[in-house]
Amino acid sequence: MSKQRQFVNVAAGVPGPKGAALIEKRKQFVPKGVGNNTPVFVESASGALVTDVDGNTYIDFAGAIGTLNAGHCPPEVVEALKAQLDKYIHPCFHVGMYEPYVALAEKLTQITPGSFEKKTMLANSGAEAVENAVKIARKYTGRPGIISFSRGFHGRTLLGMSLTSKVKPYKFQMGPFAPATYKAQFPYPLNKPESMTDDEYAQFCVRQFEDFLLTEVAPEEVAAVIMEPIQGEGGFIVPPVSFVQGVYNICKKHQILFISDEIQTGFGRTGAMFASTHFGIEPDIITMSKSIAAGLPISAVTGRAEIMDAPNPGEIGGTYGGSPLGCVAALAVIEKMEREDLSGRAQVIGDKIKAHFHALQKEFPVIAEVRGLGAMCAVEFIDPTTKQPAKELVAGLTKGCYESGVIVLSAGVHSNVLRFLSPLVITDEQLEEALDIMTDVLKSQYVTN
Repeated sequence: MSKQRQFVNVAAGVPGPKGAALIEKRKQFVPKGVGNNTPVFVESASGALVTDVDGNTYIDFAGAIGTLNAGHCPPEVVEALKAQLDKYIHPCFHVGMYEPYVALAEKLTQITPGSFEKKTMLANSGAEAVENAVKIARKYTGRPGIISFSRGFHGRTLLGMSLTSKVKPYKFQMGPFAPATYKAQFPYPLNKPESMTDDEYAQFCVRQFEDFLLTEVAPEEVAAVIMEPIQGEGGFIVPPVSFVQGVYNICKKHQILFISDEIQTGFGRTGAMFASTHFGIEPDIITMSKSIAAGLPISAVTGRAEIMDAPNPGEIGGTYGGSPLGCVAALAVIEKMEREDLSGRAQVIGDKIKAHFHALQKEFPVIAEVRGLGAMCAVEFIDPTTKQPAKELVAGLTKGCYESGVIVLSAGVHSNVLRFLSPLVITDEQLEEALDIMTDVLKSQYVTN
């Protein structure tokens, strides 16, 4: 018997009549290639709760794909935006400079890992941050090659798509791709050979990377390695610390820049402000977006000052890069995260989620692994008999969850992973209710399947 729901209410059905009408209109005017994870049209949102146009209320475990660590509509951000709107909206930093851009650039140089002088440029999206980071790395080194990793995700632009590993839905029939991009193997600890210890597996993966520089591209031709410290779209894969440090040290040996893609891992999600901290590295360049500004479109590239100064005026940036609205929102978000210790809160949330699913793992052999750092955690599902990815089960779980009032996303190259990206301001009561609902859905779906 399910507990009484305090926060969730889906009495109107999902979608309800207003939502269904809007879906039909959406089909008429919006291309099908613009995907949607849920048939929900949002009317309002606050904290970790979302209300749709039919009055249904959901607990948000997706956070706009990791964009809302500070929650929906944080009052501090709303007030900062209102105050900025009364001053000016967008004079364009390339034409008329403004203080919020410089203030945010300064703040990001202070909070990102690295005990060296840094500088920051601002853009609009995660993909733009990646594109500019690569341009800067190539300009600084004079080398063309960029290495990313299997299962990595770095955006949907041409270069971002070229660096991304998952073919469908991101790359299928959209080539040719950008030249001088290469993909090395990334660890997948769940699939570690049983004969290997964890340390042996990590060292094996480092040797694979060393061999890659012999068989695929010479290090003298590589400008940068770009790595998500924890893979996001790839399934929330947490690599061994010694692997990340091994690749980092190899980069140092060959004067290859190390770009840490912290677009999904940044701003408190993993229990630290930036995930690179967990691995004891100081990246040459860090890319940031998503939760930097509570949903305002802004991104950043922060790196060693001498590297960031390599491009000449006009070679990086863009008309809307670092908009005043995004800057003041980001400054308000960072201040809130520091004041309320949302990184510490992420650790509490993650511990609760992982403990919950570890307990369920004993009852449901379809749960292959519960993993993650901080509140960036996930559950991978496989068929316990065939050991094949349980993609259909996860599709049923995500559907059953939103129909029951919890919005959650899948991930992984096989789409057999549930990933959790709830706002870090979620209350314990909301978290427990969402987990209770997900448990009910799992029990019903697993029996069905």
